[in-house]
Amino acid sequence: MFFHKKELIVTPVKIDEPNPRFAQFLLEQFGGATGELTAALQYWVQSFHVEHPGIKDMLQDIAVEEFSHLEMVGKLIEAHTKNADQTEAFKSTLFAVRGQGPHFLDSQGAAWTASYINEGGDVVRDLRANLAAEAGARQTYEALIKLAPDQNTKEVLVHLLTREISHTNMFMKALDSMGKLTDPFFGNVQPDRTVDIYYNLSTNGQDERGAWNSDENFRYIADPMQKKGI
Repeated sequence: MFFHKKELIVTPVKIDEPNPRFAQFLLEQFGGATGELTAALQYWVQSFHVEHPGIKDMLQDIAVEEFSHLEMVGKLIEAHTKNADQTEAFKSTLFAVRGQGPHFLDSQGAAWTASYINEGGDVVRDLRANLAAEAGARQTYEALIKLAPDQNTKEVLVHLLTREISHTNMFMKALDSMGKLTDPFFGNVQPDRTVDIYYNLSTNGQDERGAWNSDENFRYIADPMQKKGI
């Protein structure tokens, strides 16, 4: 059961003056692949697969917060397109055809699709997908902040970006609580004996070495063409 409290979760949405071109960029976080609708639905549906009561509760709490963020982005889009429908800037945007306010489109006019949602019925797999989702949203917000036309808009976006970082930390802590933050294995099928092999498949004369191929967790195969029967 949901109840809608008719006020925004944290930051009041204020702008200096409407900027419909920037509003079109904001659509990326309303109806885009990394947007708030995608995140809210992704985390909510994932929660149905989770048996751990604490992680289920966390996913549902964050999902509801993401719905509140969708409302904030929608209010920003509404504010930046309100009373601007006769301007040349408005006529050059998607809003000239669609009308004022938010729509389930991204900044390029592509319609939102459920294929954006990344869930797979395994809590470890889903939490790792969520880390990527939050990273994508954070990158988009960072780009929007750089383009923001006024300080009030920027402050709303900084708050939204900040909460993406908070959610990332929560997902990481949840994975760590299961011992899966740095463990690549999950599921029931045991890997074969090649699990620790790193193949050097570069031919530029010298392979780059690092923790991903040189610590004790890896067997480094310098010349896979000469190595038989691994």
